[in-house]
Amino acid sequence: MRCKRVFLVGFMCSGKSTLGKALAEALDWSFLDVDRVLEEREGMSIPEIFERRGEEYFRKREFEVLKELSNLEKVVISTGGGLGANIKAMELMKSKGLVVWLKLDFETFLERCAEDSSRPLLRKSKEELIELMKEREKVYSLSHLSLDSKADCEENVKKILLACQKSYKGL
Repeated sequence: MRCKRVFLVGFMCSGKSTLGKALAEALDWSFLDVDRVLEEREGMSIPEIFERRGEEYFRKREFEVLKELSNLEKVVISTGGGLGANIKAMELMKSKGLVVWLKLDFETFLERCAEDSSRPLLRKSKEELIELMKEREKVYSLSHLSLDSKADCEENVKKILLACQKSYKGL
């Protein structure tokens, strides 16, 4: 296995946590979710951080957590939808491990996520969310590997395991 770490990026509700846990189990590695680590450190939920400290503070802190976690080995790291779309975060992740984008179409996003009140960005209109998804996909597309988020989880795990055996610069 050439990979020391795998990063999962994608829009909200693309299945990063589900796939990340399954991949970590298959590799016998740890699974880390940047949002959960940040919530633990801040002592509040993501919506509370947005409300009390603002989005700019949140984005700064999530990048700090990513930088720290990216130094660990034998980890699968799930990023929040905005973090994976940050070009500096993408560059960091690509230099530290395999970056996998879980592609998600808008209709599936709505099916999975529409009723989730724990996501601050879901307060936006449908048109704003479509535009946000398009903007983020520009950075997600720089990932080493892209997978269909609707595909079978076990199949996606196998594809990532195969990709980890290939040689990627910086892995």
